[in-house]
Amino acid sequence: MSLTIRRLAALSSIWLCAAAVQAQPYPNKPIKAIVPFAAGSATDQIGRAFAEKMSQSLGQQVIIDNKPGANGLLGADAVAKAPADGYTILVGTNSTNAALKFLMKKLPYDQDTAFVPVGFLGSVPLMLTVNNDVPAKTLKEFVDLAKSKPGMVTFASASTSQLVSSEMLASMAGMQLNHIPYKSGPAAMTDLIGGQVMMFTADFGVTVPQHKAGKIRGLAVTSTQRAAAVPELPTVNEALGLKDYELIAYFAVFAPAGTPPEVIARLNQAINAAANSKDLQERFAANGFAIDPGTPEALAQRNQRETLKWAKAIKDAKIEAQ
Repeated sequence: MSLTIRRLAALSSIWLCAAAVQAQPYPNKPIKAIVPFAAGSATDQIGRAFAEKMSQSLGQQVIIDNKPGANGLLGADAVAKAPADGYTILVGTNSTNAALKFLMKKLPYDQDTAFVPVGFLGSVPLMLTVNNDVPAKTLKEFVDLAKSKPGMVTFASASTSQLVSSEMLASMAGMQLNHIPYKSGPAAMTDLIGGQVMMFTADFGVTVPQHKAGKIRGLAVTSTQRAAAVPELPTVNEALGLKDYELIAYFAVFAPAGTPPEVIARLNQAINAAANSKDLQERFAANGFAIDPGTPEALAQRNQRETLKWAKAIKDAKIEAQ
């Protein structure tokens, strides 16, 4: 009898401890933030900066977990299938939360219903760059070079924005380029510098430092206005007169569908506190990253608009779903 009583007492103690943990306000343990791209990528740099600031606000560590592959699909899939408790979140992008369903014939989750918006981080243009040995000094000269050698000019990409920006330019400018896919932006940049590929259009976080160091040559930016980070570079419209050309990469946090509203609100509060910190703003200003805090509802509306925009961009670029 005494053994039975001791067992019941032990079970009761375990149950009471578990109940006490559950009763603690969110968060009561570390949070995993999945970055669906490689370490050193623009998404990784931005995710780590925000995670550090969010950890201070939340009182729990926000740990970055890189899961690169398939234009962000692998990392997004991991979050889509994670428990909806606020302890696994996605540092998402236009790749994972707007464009992927138009690039893939079938996703392992429903992109429109698998996630709930948490908070917008910001956006950044891309820079079209070439290897220093490429004879073109302007975007017009590069287009002329590519037209003179159909299919011989190579370009790298490791994300949706990098792929679509290049294919959209090729389609609109009448070029035929040779696509070389990469698993990560840093790896593509290494090969661009080394001359294994001729062109790479990527986020400012990857391109601006190398351009300013003279290791690559920037030719244009993908925004409709010149970027303060590299004011010497024209827009694609300025360089080629392509008025409908624009492509901006964006970054935001999403959680698995079904995550409690109070948890979403707590995470959004931490994201906005990070976004409003002066040191974080100054850190990214040089790379042209525009921080733009807001509500989960505002992110939902923005993501709907972006999904439509990326659907059109992919269609116009004549990219077939894989």
